[in-house]
Amino acid sequence: MKYEYAKHEIEYIRKFEELGYTASYKTEDGRIQNLENKKWYKPEDINLVEEFRFEGMSDPSDMSILYIIEAKDGTKGTVLSAYGPQADGNLAWFLKKVPEENMGKFDKQKFTAELTEHRFL
Repeated sequence: MKYEYAKHEIEYIRKFEELGYTASYKTEDGRIQNLENKKWYKPEDINLVEEFRFEGMSDPSDMSILYIIEAKDGTKGTVLSAYGPQADGNLAWFLKKVPEENMGKFDKQKFTAELTEHRFL
């Protein structure tokens, strides 16, 4: 069951990659790094476009969040993190520092319709 759960998240990641969200990121010392171009960003340099929460099929405490990110320089990507006690504290701290005006600029309804159309959901 956990494999099916992970596959669901991967389908979201793949769809966002098709939409140009190809970068991967890591957090460290209050900044986030694009692992492709090695550039570091501060919270104010990031737009947190959307987040999707997932629960484990067999274990509801097995939770994760997929964050969709756009940097002010135009790079776009995703970050997948555990949610709850296993969460990445550095990432959580960083995302709390992203300014309110840089939050939630994605049309989730349109994206969900596209996933359904492609039988991802």
